[in-house]
Amino acid sequence: MSGHSKFANIKHKKEKNDAAKGKIFTVIGREIAVAVKEGGADPANNSRLRDVIAKAKANNMPSDTIARGIKKAAGDAASVNYEYATYEGYGPSGTAIIVNTLTDNRNRTASNVRNAFSKGQGNVGTQGCVSFMFDEKGQIIIDKEDFEMDADDLMMLALDAGAEDFSEEEDSFEIITDPGDFSAVREALEAEGIEMAQAEVTMIPQTWTSLTDEDDIKKMTRILDLLDEDDDVQNVYHNWDE
Repeated sequence: MSGHSKFANIKHKKEKNDAAKGKIFTVIGREIAVAVKEGGADPANNSRLRDVIAKAKANNMPSDTIARGIKKAAGDAASVNYEYATYEGYGPSGTAIIVNTLTDNRNRTASNVRNAFSKGQGNVGTQGCVSFMFDEKGQIIIDKEDFEMDADDLMMLALDAGAEDFSEEEDSFEIITDPGDFSAVREALEAEGIEMAQAEVTMIPQTWTSLTDEDDIKKMTRILDLLDEDDDVQNVYHNWDE
């Protein structure tokens, strides 16, 4: 499992930074709206909404904010017109980048994404041009500082619930699942009162690309920063070995 640990740490830090800036609440709010429109406002009957709620809690979104978001989405279901769009492309030295968006204006989003790539001297490619270099997996991160159970017990709980792999890092535990088993594993952990720092289906690189040229690093950082500032962008996955 050591091949995934770098990604876990990068994503974990990024999620915390996003939460501090507030953008992650906007991101999750849109996901709640879409989940409610597609499956209803009752989490008990809407597994996708349950997963989004878990993601919200992992990012410290207050329960009343989550409840307001669900209520608002239920009342405005007819007006919710967000749609998913994915863009793939290349950064400096052939780094692979996948951008997931949720937008009410595809033209605006496409323009913003292309602008972010071009300002970092990257380019948006065709659908599928880099996604084959990633594996779609459920990923759950648990901070050691928020955890009291024995590591072996956690591992057995996760594997018994259907997890593919378990690893222990310096400051966290990482659980990897098949996307189809993610909800069951997450709910098994939740039932035991285990707090999760991250819980979502994500894209994990099969290999990593190192950038040694300072100019390339600045260009890659520019692309990622611009994408991060765009409210239409839900997730950015890349194989840059930071």
